[in-house]
Amino acid sequence: MKSIVDMVIVIPAYNPDEKLKMLVDDIMAAHFSRVIVVNDGSKEECAVIFRELEGIDECVVLHHSVNQGKGQALKTAFAYFKNHYHDSLGLITIDSDGQHTVEDMKKVAAKLEDHPNSLVLGSRNFSEENIPLRSRFGNNLTKVVVKFASGINVSDTQTGLRGIPAVYVDDLLKVKGDRYEYEMNMLLECKKKNIKIEEVNIKTIYIEENKSSHFNPIKDSIKIYSVFLKFIVSSFASFGVDIALFTIFALMLKDTLPDSFIIVSTVLARVLSSFINFMINRNVVFQSNSSHTMIKYYALSIVQMGISALAVQYIYSAVSSGEVFIKIIVDSLLFLVSFVIQREWVFKNDVDRSELLNHE
Repeated sequence: MKSIVDMVIVIPAYNPDEKLKMLVDDIMAAHFSRVIVVNDGSKEECAVIFRELEGIDECVVLHHSVNQGKGQALKTAFAYFKNHYHDSLGLITIDSDGQHTVEDMKKVAAKLEDHPNSLVLGSRNFSEENIPLRSRFGNNLTKVVVKFASGINVSDTQTGLRGIPAVYVDDLLKVKGDRYEYEMNMLLECKKKNIKIEEVNIKTIYIEENKSSHFNPIKDSIKIYSVFLKFIVSSFASFGVDIALFTIFALMLKDTLPDSFIIVSTVLARVLSSFINFMINRNVVFQSNSSHTMIKYYALSIVQMGISALAVQYIYSAVSSGEVFIKIIVDSLLFLVSFVIQREWVFKNDVDRSELLNHE
């Protein structure tokens, strides 16, 4: 095992103040021997801070001529790490404003040392009284969305304190996103690649009500949640096609097949809409490399179709009207169940065994 002091600390910095220099001094005093600071197009007044950091032997300062975003700053550091620190077990990303303590960095480093093939998150406790309302609300909402949409169950989705194994740096360099959405995409990449996520509890520190944060709670939240829009759009588009076809077939067959038009209409609508839904979900939504996806998808689709037809038929026979409304209610409930099954079974990515062997 590598000593935790050989792990590389990565600090993306945009318009930092003197707290950045103090932070690096504290890191050096704690015997971390390697620091990468990325100047992400900061204003000219900050140049003196970066010059001071460049005077520290253990600190490398990389520069962006213009602001490119936190995600790109992290990628710049990851690329430098890949090319220069071949002997390191991994790196630890932190924020530049002093919200992460050296003690917590050590905790993340120790967890990474124990779990060298896992992403380690330094997770804050958002139930504490000193948490700003926008941070408490934003994290809790994002946590719920992430858990439902991706199946990732972590307590702090937005933490900047992360331990990243060296073996996954190549994968993370390919992850999309230049700004704050990149950190969310990192979690989704772990889900896609079946990379385990570990958490350690860290102190929750907000300086001046988090005024130094460059996270825009509206603009950047939209970018983060846009990761999940394809889930919703695809599902509702297919759902809309299915409902439209069901309505057309029901109107056409209601008089000629009064006892079975609902079942027949359900089958015809689902057959035509399901293939479109399968292709979108496999290639766009879940980007799956799983084997036998079509077989699993249609097995689920047949079961779901049967439940839908029988449930709608049963309710319609009791009320004798409103078949389209009944269909919408039943399929809305089935949609939630189907989404989870597709995410966790149908399109769940296969583990690349050769990659796992190489990572051991």
